[in-house]
Parts: sequence; structure tokens; C-alpha cells
Amino acid sequence: MTESTLFPPDVPPAQPGYLAGLNDRQRDAVLALDGPVLVLAGAGTGKTRVLTTRLAHILASGLAWPSQILAVTFTNKAANEMKERIAHLLGRPVEGWWLGTFHALAARILRAQAELVGLKPNFTIVGTDDQLRLVKQLIEAEGLDSQRWPSRVVLGIIERWKDRGLTPDKVSRAEMAEVASGRILDLYHAYQQRLLTLNACDFGDLLLHNLTIFQKAPDQLARYQSQFRYILVDEYQDTNVAQYLWLRALAQQHKNICCVGDDDQSVYGWRGAEVENILKFEKDFPGATIIRLEQNYRSTPHILAAASGLIAHNEGRLGKTLWTDVNEGEKVRVLGAWDGAEEARQIGDEVETLQRRGTELKDIAILVRAGFQTREFEERFITLGISYRVIGGPRFYERQEIRDALAYLRLIHQPDDGLAFERIVNLPRRGIGDTTLKQLNELARAQSVSVPEVARQVVTTDELKPAARRALGSFMNDVARWRGLAQTLHHAELTQIVLDESGYTAMWQADKSIEAPGRLENLKELVRALEDFDSLEGFLEHVSLVMENAESGPRDQLSIMTLHGAKGLEFDVVFLPGWEEGLFPHPRSLDENGIKGLEEERRLAYVGLTRARRLAIICHAGSRRIHNQWQNALPSRFLAELPAAHIERQDHQGFRPPQGGALAGGLDWPARSYGSGFGGGGSYPQRRMAPTIDLEAVPVRKSGGVYPGGMRVFHQKFGYGKVLTAEGDKLEIAFDKAGVKKVMAGFVVPADQAG
Repeated sequence: MTESTLFPPDVPPAQPGYLAGLNDRQRDAVLALDGPVLVLAGAGTGKTRVLTTRLAHILASGLAWPSQILAVTFTNKAANEMKERIAHLLGRPVEGWWLGTFHALAARILRAQAELVGLKPNFTIVGTDDQLRLVKQLIEAEGLDSQRWPSRVVLGIIERWKDRGLTPDKVSRAEMAEVASGRILDLYHAYQQRLLTLNACDFGDLLLHNLTIFQKAPDQLARYQSQFRYILVDEYQDTNVAQYLWLRALAQQHKNICCVGDDDQSVYGWRGAEVENILKFEKDFPGATIIRLEQNYRSTPHILAAASGLIAHNEGRLGKTLWTDVNEGEKVRVLGAWDGAEEARQIGDEVETLQRRGTELKDIAILVRAGFQTREFEERFITLGISYRVIGGPRFYERQEIRDALAYLRLIHQPDDGLAFERIVNLPRRGIGDTTLKQLNELARAQSVSVPEVARQVVTTDELKPAARRALGSFMNDVARWRGLAQTLHHAELTQIVLDESGYTAMWQADKSIEAPGRLENLKELVRALEDFDSLEGFLEHVSLVMENAESGPRDQLSIMTLHGAKGLEFDVVFLPGWEEGLFPHPRSLDENGIKGLEEERRLAYVGLTRARRLAIICHAGSRRIHNQWQNALPSRFLAELPAAHIERQDHQGFRPPQGGALAGGLDWPARSYGSGFGGGGSYPQRRMAPTIDLEAVPVRKSGGVYPGGMRVFHQKFGYGKVLTAEGDKLEIAFDKAGVKKVMAGFVVPADQAG
């Protein structure tokens, strides 16, 4: 079926029923089809309905064929939902149009124009693992230290350049800094060339190559500009520079571009989003129509007024005021607690009260600023029997860095824990590879002993290659020493020492990925969790029980997630814990971006508040315990910015936060003190070092039999030889070609059984 039979332009469409039910401003946004349009859609104002109705109206009115519409979403899920909604509005599916994510649409153009950038149309789009492997190869080829300049750090810088639309020839010398000994730009050049050789590109290249094509082949750009009569963009406030340049280039002929977004919900600056893109829309497209969607269909007047009063403190915004005609509802409640543990108890009590009044758990959410905050809530809910789920990430004790740290503690507590040993023996990398682990496992099975016990034995023999033996011996010495420290040190202090001395903390400090700072915060929270237990054994048993209780539960579950992960969601009741200086606004955002960072943090607070339909409860603690030290915590400056008429304070008896504007103002606020090893200030109790333990003096388990002196034997690696001495499982053998070696009995067989 052709487009002309689907949407014949000479047949007037029936009266569009899809316009019914829209409010005046929503209808304006749907019908404003000539020229550039910016729809400032506040939280809960029905932007998705406006987008889908506008698309349906363009098609139903015969203003464009499906192939003449470019509709950009930020996720594949959003694109699929939009297709389904429009098919429902029109009563028929739509085929042949350009609807999808930035990457999907850019890839479609690139497939058709690949030769213009040195690719073939069947190019491969590589994922993160392949990218990291390629960058590591290039780092080593340049003779650089891959430990000092990890591939993830180098790749992260390259990806940020691509987000800004910068090819290697456009990167200024000033931006190179000292990364990779000043050779980061050479690596970028080599990386791009290697991708071309492989007929491949990464996700950043999809848009970057499109921009290159638009520059090198203006006739091809003109073709696409002519084709796309209407362009629609969702979540415009989250676009990066490359996406912005791509859209602006394609919209220059018809200028019928409609961008829908909310400058007050731009919270992804840390991954390249530029709120300035939406702020300068009128400058980029003179004469643009600005339509504000301000009628909210989600929240109560008190919630909206509190959120509007807070966000009004941002200067970098276009401005709008949300309103609703629903009943007034409850004021936003602010709860003050003595400490983090009481904060979790208070919220647990509130949840139980809500349940008794008929609120289902699936309608309740806890939105945290940082992932480490989830632990105390998880443990409290397990105690109370409240079913919950962590959205957007694993539960606290399931996180990679926590499981790694727990493996260290398990091996210290239980010397024969082979699973823990294998998890962390080469983490961070120590040069103990898969071949060594395979040897250890083979010997352990042959001797019916644990892998750690075999490891303690082979470091005194010649079974392993010298480098692997030295690395394994150093690791086993460390574990033995830490086990000795466990007899005299508090387990929280011991954990800090283990994480630092093992190099695990340094590994994440050197990692420049987006996730690394959060992982370090989680490790701090783990040390903090240990303080609540009398012994390491008690803590490890507690974790085992928590993990057992974490199995899939009923469908009615409370949701725990970060504020970033909550964007686009809504719940009847929202708890917002941790509104304290040094946590929210987050100090890292302030340190790196100053006022700009503060405004993004404020937008994040606005997002949190506007997730609530009927009740929002903000919580803050007067102190939190960090590394056996109580740290006073000032209430977040955001609390002082909430309009008093819409707030009800219910602070702990005797604890009253400052009122009025005492918390507002500049950035010179005290940040919490962090212990050593995590990149922050503060101090930690002086470490007490135990002497290195002589592994040869550690008693080993004897095997059931030995090879007598003078017996001929065969070894897979060293060949044939004669046993000189035997002591338990350890043999000294004079090999015919390899000379005298110390080996484990499990690795030899009688010579007459060889082959």
C-alpha cells in the first residue's frame, strides 16, 4: 500500500476526535504547525499526549507523508509507545516514517552515506567492551603505562569530545591537559583510524559521522533538509552538543521543528546534556513560538507550589508556574531525624502507617541522591517485612564493589573460602591469570583440598611461573597479615585497611567512569555498616540472611531508586531522604561546576518533588556516622528555599533546623569529612601493621600418600624426573631436562603411567 492511498491529500479528513479532551495550551501546541515551536512542558502536564496528538494531526491532515516526518525520542521504549499511541489515534498503523532515537536515526543516514566517511554500508557498531579493548591496545602500542592511564579514562575523554561534536582535528591543544602524558589526541586519532580499518564505529560516531557528511556533502544535507518537512523532538533539555548540531542542520530549510522539553528537568549534565540548548532556542530559530504547558494533572497544589518556589531560585531557566485544579491535599512534610538510622526508622514507620490506611506499596517510592543511601532502608524494610525493589541498579549487597569487598572479608574470616579467593585473587590485577587459577583448581581437586590451601602451598614450590608465584605469594602474605590484624583491630577499621592496602580503593579512584564515584561512596557506606555489628562473623552472617531474604517477593513492592532514575515516573507518595549539605546538593557537583552544578542539583530536587501525586515527605538527619566518627550535618539549603506556606515541619524533638533564609546563599558550605583512602578529607585511626608472615611456616594439609625417594615420575610441564625427597605433598625432583624443582605431588604421576 502506498502513502497516497494511506493519506490522500485531496480528501479532507474527518473532524479530528483526537483533539477532544486537550486543554487550551495543549491544543495550541498541537495546532501550531508553521515554523519553529518550543513546548515548555512542565512535570505532569501531558507532554506525551501533546507529542503523539501533534504527530497524528500532521498525518491525518495530509500535511506530510510519514517519510517526511522526523520524530526523535531518547529511548527505544518511548519510540515504540509513540508508535502504538498514534496507531490507536488514527485507527491504523503507520509505516515508513523516521521515528526513533538519535542513534537509530543517525545510523540510518550513515548506512546510506557510509562511503563519504570511509566506511562501508555494512559497518559494525561496537559496544563498550570492544571499545575498551581497542583503546587498551592503542595505549600499549604508544608505549604508555596502561595502569596509570586506564583505557576507561581515555575512552571517557574521547566520548565527551564526541558528545560535543569534536572530531580529532577540532580538539584544541588547550583541552588535551596532561592526560596520557599529553598524547590523548594522538590516541583519539589512532582510535578513529583503527575503527575505520575495522569498518566499524561506536555510538558517538553515529552522530559525529553525520555531522561530517553534512559538512563534506552539502548536497546530501540539502536532500535530507528537503525531505523532513516536520521535525519533532522529545526531552530536548537532555540533548548534547552533537545532537543539537544535528537537529539544527536538518531543520534549516522548512524550519518546522517542534522541540518539547522542560528546562527545569535538565539533570544529565554529567553525561553531556546541555541545558543551554533549550535556553537558546529562540536565538537559534528567530520568531519561534513558545508554548508553556503549566496545568499539571499529577500533583496537589501544595506539592506544585513547593516545587515551583524551589526552582524559582534558578537563574538559568525560561520560567513557568505549574498549577492544578485538584483538591489542595497535604502540605509537603519535612522530617528531621537525629541520624541516618533514625531516618530509616521514621520512614519505615510512615510506610507502615500508609499501608494501614490503604496505600499500596507499589504507589510508594524512596528517591535518594546517592546509591549508598539505600542500604539502611533495605535493612530496615527487611526487619519490618516490607517488600521492596531497587530500580535502576542492584540491591546494596548485590553491587559489584560490595561483593568484591565482602569477598576479601570472607577470605580473611574463612581461610578455605575458594569462591571468595577466586573472585578477588586478581582484583585489582596482580598478574594472576586464568592459567594460574586453572592449575590451582586442578591441584585442589586432585588433593581434595580448598583452592586457597593449595595456593598457600604452591608459593613455596616451582609449579607456577616465577612472576605468577611472586604475585600469588604477595597476595597470600597480605591475606595472612590481615587475618592477624583481625585479632586486634575493629572489623570496620580492618575493612578500611584491606580496601586501601589491596589496591581496591585506588582502582576505583583511578577509574574515570561515571559509576566510579558512586562505587567509592558505596564502599564508604559498607565500612559504616560494619560499625553496627559486634564482630565480622556477625556481619557476614547478617549479609547472608539479607541476601536470602532478597529473593523475588510479591508484586506489591515499594520502589527505591535514585533521583536521576525517577525522572518520568510518578507515585502517590514519595520520600526524599538525605536533604543535607554535603549530600544534596552533592559536593562533587558543586566542586566541578560551581553555580551551574548547584542549579542542576536544584533541578534534581524539583524532579524529586514533582514525582509525588498526593504526598511528598522530605527527610534530613542531624548527623551521620562516618568511619566511627559522628559528623554533624546541616540541613540542605534547598529546605530554606521551600515556601513556608506549603511546608509542614515535623522535626525530631529538640532538633530544629535554621528557619528563613539562613541556609541560602553562596557555595562556602561545610562538606562532610571522609576517611582516608576515598579521596576526601578527614582522618582515620593510625594503622597498626603486622609483620609479614612466612608462608613456609604455615602448616599444610598432608596427602594420603607420597612418592618415595628414587622413584621415577612424570610432570606435565617439567617432563620425566627422579624424586629426591618427599615431605607431605611437597616433592623435590631432579628432572632430566628442567633440573631440580619443588612441585606438588598432585601434579606428577609414576613414570610408567605417563602417556
